[in-house]
Order: sequence, then structure tokens, then C-alpha cells
Amino acid sequence: MKIVLNGEPREVRAETLSGLLEECGFSGRVATAVNEDFVPSSLRIGHRLADGDRVEVVAPMQGG
Repeated sequence: MKIVLNGEPREVRAETLSGLLEECGFSGRVATAVNEDFVPSSLRIGHRLADGDRVEVVAPMQGG
């Protein structure tokens, strides 16, 4: 399916948000949003993706 991941068009096989994170190599603590709606980590496994979804994945950064 075709989605937009962090502003870049991408073709993926994953059907859920947790599957997408695994497929794209995201690990550790990240925040996720689909179509501008925050998705908590506890709901990612059941959050089904649809063609054209806009997914944002951000990781905390240290420093200052």
C-alpha cells in the first residue's frame, strides 16, 4: 500500500502501525500519529493502516 511516512511517499507491506514501525526499522521509544491523530503505543498493534494514510514517527532527542 502507498502511504506518506514523515513527509515522504512510501510503498509498504505492513497493515498495522506496529507492523510499519517494524518494517521500517524504528526501535526504541517513538511517538506516532496517523493523519495528524496521535496513536499511543498501546494501540499501535490494532491500528490498521489504509492506502494514502499520512504517518509521522518521531523519536526524542537528548541535548540542549
